Amino acid sequence: MSETVDWGPIRTLARRVPIGEERLALTTAEKALLKRTASEVGISDGEAETALATDEGAVGLLREEVRRIREGSQRLMDALTRMYQHLRKEDPASARKEMRDVLAVEVVPHYRAIAQEQLDEMAGAP
Repeated sequence: MSETVDWGPIRTLARRVPIGEERLALTTAEKALLKRTASEVGISDGEAETALATDEGAVGLLREEVRRIREGSQRLMDALTRMYQHLRKEDPASARKEMRDVLAVEVVPHYRAIAQEQLDEMAGAP
């Protein structure tokens, strides 16, 4: 992978917004963070711009970004665990299927890239 991602700042920002809170006064830097993170988690620039136009939209964007990071991470980790179990059992076809299943539903480019790399590494296996 060519790029590393650092989602620590977005998680920190998310902790500042209490559950049920729909308003978020953002600094210019925080808006830039939300916009950058949006593209990192598969949200279009247009969608991000629209969301950032209102406080409620910004909160919704933040929550969606955090959800995609959390769910994508869990999905990928679970699939990697199963993939390695299949490989230990000398079942590369099932291992490849785990990564294909991730690619079928994952929207976060970083997680897609990891799954694709794993799939590519298994390309030579029977």
